[in-house]
Amino acid sequence: MSDLRDRTKAFALRIIKLYTALPKTTEAQVIGRQALRSGTSIGAHYREALRARSNAEYISKLEVGLQELEETGYWLELLADAEIVTPQRLDSLHQETKELLAILVSCVKTAKENKKTEGGNMK
Repeated sequence: MSDLRDRTKAFALRIIKLYTALPKTTEAQVIGRQALRSGTSIGAHYREALRARSNAEYISKLEVGLQELEETGYWLELLADAEIVTPQRLDSLHQETKELLAILVSCVKTAKENKKTEGGNMK
């Protein structure tokens, strides 16, 4: 699990670096702030999930993280589609977004299956 903690933190740091490198135009800064907010919150939600008091709370925190990942992907797409950042520059961030989505979806599915088989107890 510490690998995912590190990975979501590294993702947040990459989003921060992207934001600081954006042009100072109004549209770049507005879209960039949105990406900054959502992209840096994913790791926080994951860490909150690890401290969850119940399986339901764990699932809820992960699902919020998934929403933030989806939103981050949207803002990255807008940065490219609006020609603020070249699509090639965002390729690796898009790929990491997809991979993190797959991992968190898997975590949620596993937790939901465990909830069914263990009567709702997380551990």
